[in-house]
Amino acid sequence: MPIPSSAGVVARSLPRDDAYRAIRDAIVDGTLAPGERLNDADLARWLGVSRTPVREALTRLDEAGLVRTKPGRYTIVSPLDVRAVRAAQSVTSAMHELAVREALPNLSATELDAMRAANARFAAALRADDVDAAIAADDEFHGVAVTACANTAVRSVLDQFTPQLRRLERLRFSSLSGRGSVAQHDRIIALCAAGDVEGAVAATRANWQTLTPLLEGE
Repeated sequence: MPIPSSAGVVARSLPRDDAYRAIRDAIVDGTLAPGERLNDADLARWLGVSRTPVREALTRLDEAGLVRTKPGRYTIVSPLDVRAVRAAQSVTSAMHELAVREALPNLSATELDAMRAANARFAAALRADDVDAAIAADDEFHGVAVTACANTAVRSVLDQFTPQLRRLERLRFSSLSGRGSVAQHDRIIALCAAGDVEGAVAATRANWQTLTPLLEGE
């Protein structure tokens, strides 16, 4: 199994969650390609941890749909499954709508400023064709409402299903179609600032539906 060139990505003292995040991110960014066989010993050597947290991470990734495991036979990176991504898109969109609905009545000026700053970084990343920075800024933008709503169930569901979308979103943010999200974010901010709950929820829904053309093209 080819593995990333860096070694010891996860310090031995860090929890197994870090092993999960490192492998998840390598799948999302394409370092570990769809269909690639994963060897827990190789992954453990790359991450600088024992095989136990790697096996636990792979179990979580299987549950999240990012790997497929046949016990005692193999573990592979899941191919891009359009049905799974459609399901993840529906759930993720619904969770972000709920976050906005619950957060907006108490959304502060500081939080609105944080959304504006994140969207500015998002726009700059798109202009620079920096996909990683664009995704990080998009996460920060939507994360304001997710944090403000203080609903742990929303965050838990998003943590499970958002990675399914990330491989597809990398395609969107590396294309001109990603530029439309900047204006959509501006509209969400304006509606939040105006206290228009239903309008902000609808605008959030429309923003997450921009993945649909890519799904139709699969």
